[in-house]
Amino acid sequence: MKLYFILFLLFISTQHSSAQNTEAGKPAYVVIMGDKIVTKQNVEEMAKLGYLKGINKGVSDDEMKALREKFGDKVGDDKRFIVMVSLLTEAEKKAKDKENAGNVRQPDSSKSDDGFKLHVNDKAANFTVQMVDGRKINLADLKGKVVLLNFWATWCAPCMMEFHELPSKILTPFGQKDFVFLPISRGETLATVIKGMADLNKKGIAFSAGIDPAKSIWDKYGTTGIPKNFLIDKQGVIRYESVGYEEGGLDVLAREIQKLLDE
Repeated sequence: MKLYFILFLLFISTQHSSAQNTEAGKPAYVVIMGDKIVTKQNVEEMAKLGYLKGINKGVSDDEMKALREKFGDKVGDDKRFIVMVSLLTEAEKKAKDKENAGNVRQPDSSKSDDGFKLHVNDKAANFTVQMVDGRKINLADLKGKVVLLNFWATWCAPCMMEFHELPSKILTPFGQKDFVFLPISRGETLATVIKGMADLNKKGIAFSAGIDPAKSIWDKYGTTGIPKNFLIDKQGVIRYESVGYEEGGLDVLAREIQKLLDE
C-alpha cells in the first residue's frame, strides 16, 4: 500500500449516522467502501490485508445525487467530504501479490519534496495580494505584527475543517492584538472565492481572503499540500509551519502565535 493511503487515513474522521459534527458544527468525512458507509478502522483492515486499490476524495454532483438517493442524510450535503474507497478483486490481488513477489525494491536516493519552498527561520518572501473586499495587502507593510499566512482552496475539505475551528481558536483570541490572519486561495478566480466565502459566512465563519489565481504567491512558498500555514514573526521571519488538517493542530498553532506576541 502506498504511503499516501497511510497518511490520508490519519486525517479521516467518520461517523455512522451523520456527515456533520453537530457539537462543533464542523463537517466530517463520510467514507464509502463498496455499497456501505464504513469507518476508518474498516479501511485500515482492508489495507493491511492488501485489498486497498484506491482512495478518492470528493465526488461529482451526479455521484452525490446518487449517493443521497441510496444512503439519504447519512452522506450529508457536501460532496467535498465524501471519500470513495475501491478494493481489489481476488484476481487483481493475486496478480498484484505475484508482481510484488518478483520485484526487488531499490533504495530511492532522490531527495524527497516536503511541499515547502520556505522553512522555519527563512525570511518570508514578500508579495502583494488582492483581497476579496477590494483591499491590497503587501506583506512587508505588516512588519511589527505576527502574521498567519494560510494557503487554501474552496474545494479543499481539510481546509474547510480547519476554517470551522478558526473563529474560536484563532480569530477571537487574537483578533484585537498585533496579529493578522492572511488566508490566500490558491489558483482560484475571484468569483469562485467570493462564493466560497459567502458559504462560510452562512456558517458564522467570517474573514476576508486573498486570491492568487496564477499561483504566483503560492510558488514562493510551497509546491504541494494544503491547507498550508506559515507563522511569520514581527521581523518577517517564518517561525512555524504546518500542512494538512489534524485534530489539535490549531491548538498548537495558537500556542505558537501567543509565544510570538509575547516576544
